[in-house]
Amino acid sequence: MNNTYTSLVQQTFHFPQEGFNVNDDGYLSFNGLDLKALIDKYGTPMKLTYLPKIGMQINKAKAMFQSAFKKHKYEGEYFYCYCTKSSHFSFIVEEALKHNINLETSYAYDIEIINRLYERRKINKDIFIICNGYKQKAYTSRIAKLINSGFKNVIPILDNKEELQAYKRSVKQPFKLGIRVAAEEEPSFPFYTSRLGMRAKDILEFYVDEIEGFEDKFQLKMLHIFLNKGIKDDIYYWSELNKIINLYCQLKKICPELDSINIGGGFPIKHSLGFEYDYQFMINEIVGNIKKACKKAKVPMPNIYTEFGSFTVGESMAHIYSVTGQKIQNDRECWYMIDSSFITTLPDTWGIGEKFLMLPINKWENEYHRVVLGGITCDSHDYYDSEEHINEVFLPKISSPEKENEQNNKEPLYVGFFHTGAYQDQISGYGGIKHCLIPSPKHVIVEYDKSGKLIDWLYAKEQSAQSMLKILGYLR
Repeated sequence: MNNTYTSLVQQTFHFPQEGFNVNDDGYLSFNGLDLKALIDKYGTPMKLTYLPKIGMQINKAKAMFQSAFKKHKYEGEYFYCYCTKSSHFSFIVEEALKHNINLETSYAYDIEIINRLYERRKINKDIFIICNGYKQKAYTSRIAKLINSGFKNVIPILDNKEELQAYKRSVKQPFKLGIRVAAEEEPSFPFYTSRLGMRAKDILEFYVDEIEGFEDKFQLKMLHIFLNKGIKDDIYYWSELNKIINLYCQLKKICPELDSINIGGGFPIKHSLGFEYDYQFMINEIVGNIKKACKKAKVPMPNIYTEFGSFTVGESMAHIYSVTGQKIQNDRECWYMIDSSFITTLPDTWGIGEKFLMLPINKWENEYHRVVLGGITCDSHDYYDSEEHINEVFLPKISSPEKENEQNNKEPLYVGFFHTGAYQDQISGYGGIKHCLIPSPKHVIVEYDKSGKLIDWLYAKEQSAQSMLKILGYLR
C-alpha cells in the first residue's frame, strides 16, 4: 500500500532521523524511549520530559563554540548560560547545572531560586548570574542582597539609565555591570526597536558620565544584545551584531574593564522533520565577525556569553494525546478530537501560531488523510490545522478495514507534539486555572539514576477538580 502514513513521511523527509524512529512493533520512539510502554503505564494526556537531552544540547553548543574558537584562533572564553524563564522547574535547572553552566534571570523571584539552589549545594558563589529585564525595586533589592552575600559574579544588565542608582544605594561592595543595547527589529515586527535596553548612541555618554571614574565601586564588564527574531543568517541579524561589536570596540578603548559580549539566545530548535539549520556555520560567522572587528580596532577580543533557553530545554519534552473521537463536519473537514486542549497545554500554538513537530505514535501502516485536530474546550480557536512545512495536517486513519480484528483498530490513535519543553508551562500557568477548567495533564520524567539506569517517574498527577475549586474559593 503506497498511501500509508509511513510512505508519506519517507517520501517527504529523510526518516528515521535523530530522536525519532519507528520500532519493529510499529510504534514511534522518541530518543529511544518506548512511548507505547509509557502510554500504557501512565495514560494520556501526558507531558513527558527526557532530561538527558538537556545535557546533549549544552555539550553540543559548547563543542561548536570550541571548534569555532580553534578555527579562528579566538583569544576569549565562552560561557554558556541557561535562560531560566524557558522552564523554571527544579529538575530542569538542576539537570542543566550538571554540565558546568551559568544562569540568567528575568525577575525578582528568580533570585529566590538562586538562593535555594545555593542552599541545596547545586551552585556556589562563583557562578555567573546574568540579571536581565526591566527591574522594579523587588528585583534590584534582591540582586543587591545576592551581591552583598558574597556572590562574586552577579552581573545586573542595566536596562535603563536610572537602574544604576538602585545599586549605588544598596550594594555595599565592588560589583560588575552590564548594559543591554536596544536592538532594532526587522520590518515584519509591529515595533521598530526593542522596548528592552538603552539606545546605542546614548551608551558612550552614559559610561563617561555615570560609570567612568567609579571603578573602585562598580565596573562595566559586559554589553548585551538580543533580537526577538533569533539568530538567523540575514541582514538584520548581522547588522545588529556588528552594531554591538563596534560599540564594544569603541568602549574598550576607554573602558579597560569591559571584557565580554553577551549575544543572548535565539538558536532555533527542530519543529519539523524537514528542519535545517547550520549551527556550526552561524557560530563560526559570529566568532569570526567579532575577531575581525577587534583586530581592525586593535582591541582585545571579548569573552562570549550566550543565554540559550529554548535550545537548552525545548527538545527535551513531548506532549502526548489520545484521539478520542472523529467528527465529519462537511464534505472536506475531518476533525480529530484530542483528550486535552491546545490553548491550555500548548498556548504558543494559539497565541503566536507556533508549530511543533507533530507525529502519530501508532497506526503508521494505516492510510493517511487530511485532518484538523481539535481541543476539548468550547473555544473555536482550540485547534491545530497546519504543520511548519505545510499548511495542512495529515494523520493516519483511525481504523483500517484490512485490519478489522487486529489491535490496530482496537486502540485509539495517539498523537505526539515534540520539542515542547520551552515556555509552554510558564505561559499556560502550570497548576492554575485553565480555560474551561481543563486540567493540567500528568507529567512524567525520564532520567538516568545514580547507577546509570534509565528510569521514569511521575512528577505530577493530572490536576484535580479539588485543586481548582480551592483556588477559585469554593473549598476552604
